[in-house]
Amino acid sequence: MQTHQRLQRRLGVFDATAIGLGSMLGAGVFVVFSPATALAGRLMIVSVLIAGAIAYCNAVASAQLAAKYPASGGTYVYGRKQLGEWPGFIAGWGFVTGKTASCAAMALTFGHYVAPDYATPLAVAAVAVLTAVNLMGITRTALLTRILLGLVLATLVFVAAAGLTGPHPDPLASAQSPGNAWGILPAAGLMFFAFAGYARIATLGEEVKDPSRTIPRAILAALAAAFVIYLGLAALLLWHLSPGRLADSLSPLLDAVALSGFSAGGPFVQAGAAAACLGALLALITGVGRTALAMARERDLPVALARVHGRHTVPVAAELSVAAAVVLLLVTTDVLTVVGFSSFGVLIYYSVTNAAAFTLAERPGSAPRWLNAAGFAGCLILAFTLPLGSVLGMAAVLAAGVAGRFLALRFRKRPPGA
Repeated sequence: MQTHQRLQRRLGVFDATAIGLGSMLGAGVFVVFSPATALAGRLMIVSVLIAGAIAYCNAVASAQLAAKYPASGGTYVYGRKQLGEWPGFIAGWGFVTGKTASCAAMALTFGHYVAPDYATPLAVAAVAVLTAVNLMGITRTALLTRILLGLVLATLVFVAAAGLTGPHPDPLASAQSPGNAWGILPAAGLMFFAFAGYARIATLGEEVKDPSRTIPRAILAALAAAFVIYLGLAALLLWHLSPGRLADSLSPLLDAVALSGFSAGGPFVQAGAAAACLGALLALITGVGRTALAMARERDLPVALARVHGRHTVPVAAELSVAAAVVLLLVTTDVLTVVGFSSFGVLIYYSVTNAAAFTLAERPGSAPRWLNAAGFAGCLILAFTLPLGSVLGMAAVLAAGVAGRFLALRFRKRPPGA
């Protein structure tokens, strides 16, 4: 039987929490409020509450499973162990494909904030540099994530202070709201994209110290912090910009500062947005690489991707393959509309997480089965209320992956010379 070199346990609770929170406070925090408000109007804040509630169900399920299976791969591993190979594959394939596209979106967003005329070359350079950081070892990844997260949090504090100073929209402008109640669930699906970063903590299960204690604490701490930040920003932007202006904004946090007494701080917000994109991109590349590693170990991806070598014990082949796929997307397609596509894949991923957690016999009192059932149902409802193009696009990708695995399994079973 083939054995694989293991990754090293180097991360504590603080580092793991920083990686998860850095993922959740990525480019999404600077752009997601506008499309959500266009769908739900002033009820966008209800969408934040729904997305946060479903994210909590998913976080509890992830924490349960990660404590039992402290290995790289997240729900790909949990699905295989608790439900079987096919559910695990669907979760892993949805995560790898959806989040690879998200990596490209994050990189391109970074390029547009820094120098719009050179967005693609800058995005490619960002992917190359951050992949190099990842290849230096997980502790270097955690250090850079902490630095970028600090810059993002400082930026958000500045935006909040600016938003509270006024001037504020007049009552007549505030009364005109886009969207309606029918947009609450689709908006919640888009908002869920912003809350999904704690998955990165679970995918690092092989690299944290004392995983049964560290992973649950890091997941819940990162989600709690992100929920407070998103809810506060949603309320602030609706009040400061008005729903109509917020729905039309391409850079709502930058607009909030421009319409305040701190308008000179616009470049600081741009720098914070760039840092957010880099932080999320760094965590995404790390998480996708680890899931690809786990899938390669089970031969659901080419086995060469399972190689772990070098003194930093990182999955070099998987990391480089992910980087190559991201660069290919950057130079061949426009990925700025990928949020809905990625959200569908991630919601399917978490539906498998909840289903797997539901089958666990041993569970703490804080994780009843009904919470797993609620998370499963919530994920599927949000997934299939997303825009039709996102649903059809990701469904086609999932179907292609299932067909490819089916053919690969049939080929392996064929006798030589058949």
